[in-house]
Amino acid sequence: MRVIGLMSGTSYDAIDAAAAELDLVGDSLVLRPLGKVSASYDDPLREALAAALPPGTTSMAEVCRLDTLIGQAFAAAAVRADRELCDGRAELVASHGQTVYHWAAGGRVHGTLQIGQPAWIAEATGLPVVADFRPRDIAAGGQGAPLVSLVDLLWLRGRPGTPVALNLGGIANLTAPDGTAFDTGPGCALIDAAARGFSGGRLAYDADGALAARGTVHGALLERLLAEPYYALAPPKTTGKELFHLGHLQEALAGCGRLSAEDVVATLTALTARTAADAVRAVRATEVIASGGGTRNPALMGMLAESVPGIALRTSDELGLPSDAKEAYAFAVLGFLTVHGLPGTVPASTGARHARVLGSVTPGRDGLRLPPPAREKPVRLVLG
Repeated sequence: MRVIGLMSGTSYDAIDAAAAELDLVGDSLVLRPLGKVSASYDDPLREALAAALPPGTTSMAEVCRLDTLIGQAFAAAAVRADRELCDGRAELVASHGQTVYHWAAGGRVHGTLQIGQPAWIAEATGLPVVADFRPRDIAAGGQGAPLVSLVDLLWLRGRPGTPVALNLGGIANLTAPDGTAFDTGPGCALIDAAARGFSGGRLAYDADGALAARGTVHGALLERLLAEPYYALAPPKTTGKELFHLGHLQEALAGCGRLSAEDVVATLTALTARTAADAVRAVRATEVIASGGGTRNPALMGMLAESVPGIALRTSDELGLPSDAKEAYAFAVLGFLTVHGLPGTVPASTGARHARVLGSVTPGRDGLRLPPPAREKPVRLVLG
């Protein structure tokens, strides 16, 4: 089955559309990557989304408008991926949507909201669309994240030692072989917020880690940031920009004196590396396989390598899965599992009471025609 996975992460810089040929062969799920296309949100839409996200306020009218415009943007990305990567022969779209709120309080997740109306995708492509992956896990008592943990576990099974998958997106998350999975804290979220704030919106992120490379880590600021109670919580746990936003940084900066943009970004980069490294050591990892936009930041990757001496650090590209498209491929897998009646979660990873088939399905042009239910769950993911 040819599946297009759509993903826009917490950095909301672009929509990634990754196409994959997926097939169940015995107890293996075989994934053949077909490529990825990316489409940035246009400036007005990105600005409207940024203004609506926490700690900003919004209205139901604006949520409706964003749900439609983001759905249309996802639809355009899916049409392009079908045309350019699948020769017009895609059979399914799996859309993560755009997370705008993750309701976590008191050590539990009570709800989550991903927008980007799937009806627009189904109408534009003619294909069935699986969307709204996270709510079912939350309804079953889980955190709703990190959902890529099942894919990580299938993919890393059989590697020697204790390999862990580390995603360095807007929020960083880790998956260990025993099923332990959790958000380690900010990936690029605070770095991006600082870059935008200090540049007056001219910079969206710290390109090539240039700001961090010119700066010096400020010890007092780093200690203030590390005092955030989230880091001490036991997994499973999840977080988001509801916590790690510009206001969080500004509160920590109060009383630190006047710091340069370079020093602040260097300190935030060290924070991401330190909290990720603490998580890696906590699960006694022998190998870290990193993915996500943060892998393109040499300063971050250098600090991370220094923080995990003796532990092999590589990117998912080296194992055949493009690091900048890994999450989009992961949601293609989750969509494939859903239409075959297979669960997409690991209770040990999210804290749910049971594994559940995820998502809601929007029919395509020809109505809803699902494949026969799979006879057995895959136990490994193999790249073809």
